[in-house]
Amino acid sequence: MLRSYVLREGRVVPDEGQDCPIEFYIKPDETETRHLIDHLQIDEHTLSSAQDPDELPRLEFEPNHTAIILKRPRNYSADEEFPLKVSSLGIFLFKDRVVLVAGETDDLFDGRPFLRIRSVTHFALRVIYQSITHFLGHLKAINMISDDLEEKLRTSMENRYLLNLFTLGKSLVYYLNAIYANGVLIEKLKNNAGKIGFTQEEIEVLDDIYVDNNQCYRQAEIYSNVLSGLMDARASIVNNNLNVLMKTLNIITIGIMMPNLVVSAFSMNVRYPWGLGSRPEAFFVILGLAAASCVALLLVWRYKKL
Repeated sequence: MLRSYVLREGRVVPDEGQDCPIEFYIKPDETETRHLIDHLQIDEHTLSSAQDPDELPRLEFEPNHTAIILKRPRNYSADEEFPLKVSSLGIFLFKDRVVLVAGETDDLFDGRPFLRIRSVTHFALRVIYQSITHFLGHLKAINMISDDLEEKLRTSMENRYLLNLFTLGKSLVYYLNAIYANGVLIEKLKNNAGKIGFTQEEIEVLDDIYVDNNQCYRQAEIYSNVLSGLMDARASIVNNNLNVLMKTLNIITIGIMMPNLVVSAFSMNVRYPWGLGSRPEAFFVILGLAAASCVALLLVWRYKKL
C-alpha cells in the first residue's frame, strides 16, 4: 500500500499526485516491489531488510540513493499480553525525494516531530527522531505496567503476574538492543554527513538526535535493571508467602488433631479410668480435656512465637 505526501509550509500533507517527494510503502505488493526495484533501483536484499523485524540497523550507499535501515517499536496489541517487540523501517534517501518502506501498518506521521520540515533530508532526520520518541513512550508504558503488576503481586501469588513481568523484562532486552543499534547507525550518519548531503543545521539536529538516543538507552537500561530486581524480589516474596501459608495450615492441622486425639482415646472400647464410664458427666469431662489440649497448643504457639 502506497501513501504519498508533500511538504506544504513545513508540514507533511497527504497527496494523491504523482512523483511526490515523500512516499511511504506499507507491506508493498508485487507490483510495488517491482517498481521499487526496477524503477527506483533499490537493492532487493535491502528492500527485504526494511521489512524484516530481525534485521540490524545499517547504512548503505548506492549510486543514486542512500539506504538507511532503522529499528522502531511495534504498535502494542492487547491481544498479545504484554510482549513489546520491534520492527524495521527502510529510509531510502534520494536527491529530491525520500522513500519509506515498512513491513507493518504504522501511524508514522503523528505528533510534533513532523512540523516545520524544510527538506526531504530534514524529514528523514525527523523520522529517526520520531522512532526515539516512540521508544520513550513505550518505556513509560512499561514502567506503568510494571508498577501495576507490582501492586497486584503484593496480594496475589498467581504465576501469571510473574510471567507478565518476565515478558516485560524480555521486551526491554529487545528494546535495549534496538536502541543501541540505532545509536550506532546515528553515529555512522554523523560521520558520513557530508557524503549524504546534510546541511550544517541538519548536522546539529543529528547531534541532538544522538544525545536523545543515548538518554533513551540509559532510561531503558535503568528500567531493565529495576525490572530484573523486581523479578527476583517478587519471586522471593511469593516463596515467603507460600511458607507462611504452609506454616499456618500446619498449625491449624495440629490444632484440629489434638482434640481429635483426646476424643479418639475415650471412644475406644476399653474401661475408662476413674470410673468415668458409669458417670453422666463423662461427656463433659472429655470435652473439657479436648478444649484444654487446644488451649495448651495455643500457649505453646504464643510462647514459641511460631
